[in-house]
Amino acid sequence: MKRLFLFLLINHFSSLYLAAQTPPANPYLVRQMLIFPVQEQHVHGSSLVSLPNGDFLTVWFQGSGERTADDVKIMGARLRKGEKAWSEPFLMADTPHIPDCNPVLFLNSQGKLFLVWIAVQANRWEHSILRFRTSTDYTKAGAPVWNWQDNILLKPDDSFASETEKRFKELPRQGAGWSEYAPSYDKQIIEASKDLRKRSIGWMTRIKPLVSPGGRIILPLYSDGYNMSLMAISEDDGSTWRPSLPVVGRGPIQPALAQRKDGTLVAYMRDSGDYPPRVHVSESKDQGVSWTASQKSDIPNTASVELQVLRDGKWAFLGNDLEDGRYRLSLFLSEDEGKTWKWKIPIENNEPGKGGFSYPSLIQTADGLLHMTYSYHPTPTGKSIKYVVIDPKKVTI
Repeated sequence: MKRLFLFLLINHFSSLYLAAQTPPANPYLVRQMLIFPVQEQHVHGSSLVSLPNGDFLTVWFQGSGERTADDVKIMGARLRKGEKAWSEPFLMADTPHIPDCNPVLFLNSQGKLFLVWIAVQANRWEHSILRFRTSTDYTKAGAPVWNWQDNILLKPDDSFASETEKRFKELPRQGAGWSEYAPSYDKQIIEASKDLRKRSIGWMTRIKPLVSPGGRIILPLYSDGYNMSLMAISEDDGSTWRPSLPVVGRGPIQPALAQRKDGTLVAYMRDSGDYPPRVHVSESKDQGVSWTASQKSDIPNTASVELQVLRDGKWAFLGNDLEDGRYRLSLFLSEDEGKTWKWKIPIENNEPGKGGFSYPSLIQTADGLLHMTYSYHPTPTGKSIKYVVIDPKKVTI
């Protein structure tokens, strides 16, 4: 009890400190707080979900590192409806002696809670295994009561290879990093796409899925081995999964998804390719099964992206709109489905090289408010997860 009281007291004063630092010129900022006090362990990759009872549940991975640190586990915290501070962190998942990373929380159309994450086999991203847990008993204090746990196993067939080769031909010729004696980047990825073992493993989570009322789930995935993306698709509320065709490009990873009014799906992706770093964009006309070759947009990007279609039809984009770090995190709003971004709201904006703010999760609640969590790393040895609430209606007044 003493430990819990001390944690809540520290978190309370952390929240008061953050509130005191809120610039008065930000009338759209409703609330901000640290989920737990800044500490030395590495914390990263949060995900946020709003529960039917009014609680919020968040997860992140935490340990002495990332893929090379075998003590990394999935942690979580709960913000009870009406309360002003997050609970003390609790364990959400842990594969013994293997790093657990990149958790994603979501509710299927039946209200079942899913936690999907990766167990990093052999300490290599490209050997990661997709794992998931589900719960229908998640309204009590602390961690949900997990009813089921399994792996999501995908087996992309030979169409993965043919699609990869086809889409690379649609991209502009690559003018950098080429020589007569070195195989081209495109050819190396095309050759790797023919390997059934490689394309069946290493797909990783990062961002929430699109969930339809009819039970269809499109879960965005990416591969550090292929340096591109893919969707896991379920037609039965998450009971079974199949892979989409790959999202091919030179470095499109960690997709965030949105759906236009005409039904077209759009993926915004982090740039893990050549310079200059820009958000990659791809489209699907068949509900996520096949995707256009990714093209770079005009939005600078170095670390992370998130998307949310708002209830009033506007789109929200949250990411690192930079070419040289993670010291700035910005929220953009669009009234024309991403053709232009009329409003820009600074969420974090430090001097170059000072601090890191990335890997956001973004959701909207029924009252129209935007809720986000993201990695809050103000110093190399000080890390937490930050929670921020924005009123988008006040932004567009």
